[in-house]
Amino acid sequence: MNDIKYRHEHKLYINIGDYYILRSKLKNIMNLDKNSKENGGYFIRSIYFDDINDKALFEKISGVNHREKFRIRFYNNDPSFIKLEKKLKHNGLTSKSSIPISLEECKKILDGDIDWIKSTNRGLLKELYVKMKNELFKPKTIVDYTREAYIYPIGNVRITFDKSIKSGLFSKDMFNVKLPTVDSLDPRIIILEIKYDEFLPSIIADTIQIGERRVTAVSKYALCRILG
Repeated sequence: MNDIKYRHEHKLYINIGDYYILRSKLKNIMNLDKNSKENGGYFIRSIYFDDINDKALFEKISGVNHREKFRIRFYNNDPSFIKLEKKLKHNGLTSKSSIPISLEECKKILDGDIDWIKSTNRGLLKELYVKMKNELFKPKTIVDYTREAYIYPIGNVRITFDKSIKSGLFSKDMFNVKLPTVDSLDPRIIILEIKYDEFLPSIIADTIQIGERRVTAVSKYALCRILG
């Protein structure tokens, strides 16, 4: 795996009842993410890239062992901090690298104006440039959701509840706060994500037991691409 830092990541679909039970327990042993607003959550908008053959989409659906995806995201409708991210999946483990980009740079990328990237020294940007040039990568769909996140220092644990998953369909108008979106998942269903480094502390593992539900292959990108 070279020098890439991989983590464990498990995802489950849970219902509203599960959410309230888990939330009440986790609040007693974990800290709310520092980026959370007063209501406990924060808004995330991402735009995902894929090639002309929708490779990232079909590799996810097929469960390919080693795959990657690129996205640009920002938080709480605030374009002052935007990130370009690459997420890797390998043998069931995940890794993520990211760099900040400016609003101007982001808009150029979304418009397909990328020749300026050749003069930068930012490796992740150049990776995206190569894929956009050679593999015809393009921004495919906008994914919106609200995230409630909790952290635990031992094991570097992060547990998140992702709610109100919505698709921007075919639009690339990422910074339009009035962008029309549609539900890509029943609003009563929440995505629970459990992330940690080498081990999951027993106090956390015991707390998140939720009956018969099983870890599954959840992809917000795939859910939203089904609609557009």
